[in-house]
Amino acid sequence: MNFGQIIPSTRAVALGIANFLLIALCFTPTLYMFAQSFFDTTGELSLASYQQLISIATEPRGRELLLSSVALGAGAAVLATLLGFPLGILLARADFPGKRFWRVVFLAPLVVPPYILALAWILASGKAGFLISLTGIEFPANWTYSLGGAIVVLGASYFPLSMLATEAAARRVSGRQEEAALLYRNAGGVLRHITLPLVAPTVLATALIIFVLATVEFGVPGLLRVRVFTTEVFTAFAAFYDFSQATALTIPLLLSTLLAGTIAFLLVGEYDLTARRHFAGRFSFSLGWARWIVFSILALVFLVAVVTPLVSLWYETEGFSQIFAAVGGSATALMNSLVLSGLGATLVVSLAIWLAYGRARSTGFHRHFYDLSLVVIFAVPSTVVGIGLIGLWNRPDWRGAVYASPFIIVIAYLARFVPLATLLLVTSFRQVPTSQEEAAEIAGAGWLRTFFRIVLPQIRQSLIAVWIIVFIFCFGELGATLLVAPPGESTLPVRIYTLIANSTQSEVAALALLQASFVLFSLVGLSLFFRLEKGERGQ
Repeated sequence: MNFGQIIPSTRAVALGIANFLLIALCFTPTLYMFAQSFFDTTGELSLASYQQLISIATEPRGRELLLSSVALGAGAAVLATLLGFPLGILLARADFPGKRFWRVVFLAPLVVPPYILALAWILASGKAGFLISLTGIEFPANWTYSLGGAIVVLGASYFPLSMLATEAAARRVSGRQEEAALLYRNAGGVLRHITLPLVAPTVLATALIIFVLATVEFGVPGLLRVRVFTTEVFTAFAAFYDFSQATALTIPLLLSTLLAGTIAFLLVGEYDLTARRHFAGRFSFSLGWARWIVFSILALVFLVAVVTPLVSLWYETEGFSQIFAAVGGSATALMNSLVLSGLGATLVVSLAIWLAYGRARSTGFHRHFYDLSLVVIFAVPSTVVGIGLIGLWNRPDWRGAVYASPFIIVIAYLARFVPLATLLLVTSFRQVPTSQEEAAEIAGAGWLRTFFRIVLPQIRQSLIAVWIIVFIFCFGELGATLLVAPPGESTLPVRIYTLIANSTQSEVAALALLQASFVLFSLVGLSLFFRLEKGERGQ
């Protein structure tokens, strides 16, 4: 008997452990919520949750929740696409200067937590807000706390997703196709009949993803007093501890997430999710005299989506003295956020490395399901993840060591962001030729040595970039953290959210501005890092 054929290889063991942790940390909370929907409070099999869901759906309140949730997601997706799609085409094909600057500044609304933008919206458009003080016009105050306001905030938050996806899809269009079409049509005709039809599936898929993200968002509708499924799930569990109702309200969210994620994946397939490389399309069009119009539009979007939220927060802070006072009063929460986000980002990336490597080297049909499952689990509402974690970890054996400690917040970060980090790293691993690993194996190097000495050094830039991205997301996580954070272990987002109801606007605005500043400085640092890396490679 050849024991070498029985004992699994080091690579198989490492990837097996990584996938086990993925299931345990990321999938189990959602699966737990789904499984609990078939049991009542006594532990007996029951369909009470589904009967309650049917009763909710037949009541006016249930129909209102459904319509509000769908309208919020659809409105945000349409607004984000209307903003992001033309910007992506301009960045990919127009010849105007300063593309890198515009690309970076338009990322700001995406990395700043949506609830911070919602708070800025309240401070800007409220009855004593910045816009009314500046213009004297009071009409925005009539819909500050409204579904329309939530749509505006989420559309402004997610339009960079549509912009980046459109630009990436346009750059993947082979320049040869467009150059051949130029023999028969002008630049506008090529753009309409060749480029746009090829990028349309990606644009539509991104709109579906934005629809899901907006539908499962908790902070924005919670702050703007818009009743949707996510806010009702939180209220049912946090206010009434009604696990059955919370589970029933979760089912439509999970089904919509699965359906929209599946359609998006079928539209773009594996190619867009984990593309190997980008085609540098050489076709571009000249803006000519319209360059100034485009610049004015870009400046207007920048003013509305980036400058106005920051100015409205600053307007309410009453100067640096209030910022320093707010920091002093929330120093523990700020330090908790920095430490836990750093630890969370490190653990997330450490696990995602193995998962992304395994996905990049897989060739079976299961890889398509793997990608889809990562997309769907990332889009699961944060409140659902939080309730699932409470059900799993709030037990006598784990309560002291895990559930009542700050580590439960780190587990929430892992559950939320490991799928995202994995999807981001897959492309980088695919760019490392497998022939290098094969050559090292022939030379006698073990797989672990090859992995750490040959593979990882080649994706160092991607690892640092993904770490910063995950840190930003951890630093702004609210929904799950608000539910699982033990007493006395508040993070900055939880601190801001709880102070809104029982503190002055100036203190809340100061903390929100502080959080936004940390996020934006991280974004600037990421941009400078890429620029330095590009400069070193060019030398």
